[in-house]
Amino acid sequence: MDKAEAIQILSILKAAYPASFRNMKINDANAMISLWAAHFADIPYLMVQAAVNMRIDTADSDFVPNVAEIKTKIRDMQNPDKLTSFEAWRLVMKAASNGYYHSKEEFAKLPVLVQKTLRTPDTLREYALMDTNQLNTVVASNFRKSFESVENREKDMAAIPADMKKILYELSGSMAMDGGKQLA
Repeated sequence: MDKAEAIQILSILKAAYPASFRNMKINDANAMISLWAAHFADIPYLMVQAAVNMRIDTADSDFVPNVAEIKTKIRDMQNPDKLTSFEAWRLVMKAASNGYYHSKEEFAKLPVLVQKTLRTPDTLREYALMDTNQLNTVVASNFRKSFESVENREKDMAAIPADMKKILYELSGSMAMDGGKQLA
């Protein structure tokens, strides 16, 4: 989305939430346009527009939504069949039932988010060797917490604009080359 499209989105929001824009100064409006254009630069205008309209249609708030709310709506629209931690655990249990001899094959069948939570096919093999009671209580609970943590980290990373991700990647690379020392 570019600045012209950001103006269109903010015009929609102004029509829906006039009180939020009533006393806005020109400098504030320009800053808001720049902010929205920057944060949605790598997202198509129609996707942002659909998320804004969905927020307008479903929110009980009289306040204009912020960038994070709209990005959450966009992620929800892009992932309508998102797994819950309980559904992810059921997939892991099924994979573990065949995981003693075929952990690599079973691991490869799992959704990426579940794979990131488990980290390696060896984890499935370990689960296949465990006592069922321990697996269904302690391990299940720990897996669900880890899954939600991985999911939240992925959400946070998805929310970062592409140009900012590039800067972060370059910074992390320069820190690794510096032996992990903080740069002045």
